[in-house]
Amino acid sequence: MDFDLTPPQRKRTEQILSAVREKLPGSPRATPDPQISRDDWRTAASIGLTGLCLPPEFGGEGLGALDTALCLEAFGQACADTGLVFGVAAQLLACAVPVRDYATEATRTRFLPGLISGDLIAANAITEDDAGSDVGGMTTTATPDGDHYVLDGQKSFASNAPVADLLVTYAVTDRSAGFLGTTGFVVPRELPGVEVSPPLEKMGLHGCLAGRVTFSGCRVPVSGRLGREGQGGLIFQRSMNWERGCLFAIYLGLMERQLEMSVDHARRRRQFGRKIADFQAISHRIAVMAQRLASARLMLYRACWFIDEGREPGTEISMAKIAVSEAALANSLDAVQIFGGAGYLRAAGIEQQLRDCVPSTIFSGTTEIHRELIARGVGL
Repeated sequence: MDFDLTPPQRKRTEQILSAVREKLPGSPRATPDPQISRDDWRTAASIGLTGLCLPPEFGGEGLGALDTALCLEAFGQACADTGLVFGVAAQLLACAVPVRDYATEATRTRFLPGLISGDLIAANAITEDDAGSDVGGMTTTATPDGDHYVLDGQKSFASNAPVADLLVTYAVTDRSAGFLGTTGFVVPRELPGVEVSPPLEKMGLHGCLAGRVTFSGCRVPVSGRLGREGQGGLIFQRSMNWERGCLFAIYLGLMERQLEMSVDHARRRRQFGRKIADFQAISHRIAVMAQRLASARLMLYRACWFIDEGREPGTEISMAKIAVSEAALANSLDAVQIFGGAGYLRAAGIEQQLRDCVPSTIFSGTTEIHRELIARGVGL
């Protein structure tokens, strides 16, 4: 059991840290801006971040889950715009991975090069107002009609949707079949019957624009289907293994940057004639932050190792997702306390980190849902 990174892994992450610090935002984004998002997206693509685990024949790096997570961790550490980091990771893992694994060769050839180069942006449209954690409550339908499917319904909270060129979505094709009654599709945005709302106003992650997607009699060719009809539940589940395993590495990077900022502040800030680092109330808080980060990192790396070994990650993914998201939220609250009044002001960037971390316990399955999965996994 080797806990050290290999020389190629260290070199790759160091290159990403350097390139991101040089080319991408050094401060959080206070408000969403579609044009800036598109420009930054192309910059991230030029660094190679949009194709980490995608096939080399289309311009990707062909990395496994652990190496992808290491790169996304470096991205999250170096870029203060966590929303942008999240948007890139969400496209890569929730959109491009299912296209990589389940789309027709023609669809892969049509879309993967653009997704990797940054010329195309994809959104994952599955969540509905009444079908968040309860995916089985999905009401969007896909009705076969000759060599097409007709999509009708509305999706909410689709990350990247306002700037997306294509949508990876899921719809019910057979209500009576339950888990086997959902099918996945790749839907170009320009198809008639696709409508995307303006960006939703959110608490944080401003660099990732989110919106509603409405399908009204949208005719999608059969060639745009992912896998077989009725395979959508399985496809989504497998793509979520990649998302829950790799995407949350961006929060490891955020926590690493946050810890460095907190240590630096504690060394420089003086109260009562002493550095606040000399007070146990501060030093012990920082020690706990470091402990949470180290624990979450080990669990996430292990979950990614399961994916790379071809083993069903199951409870390992759920444990890692909870560990990282809850550590990120707790560490952000601690960082606000360490910075005091300055942490509450936007200038320091600490309050933005907190707002960016709040949704981490909600998306990709809430903490409560994952605890249920863990309970079942241990035999309850």
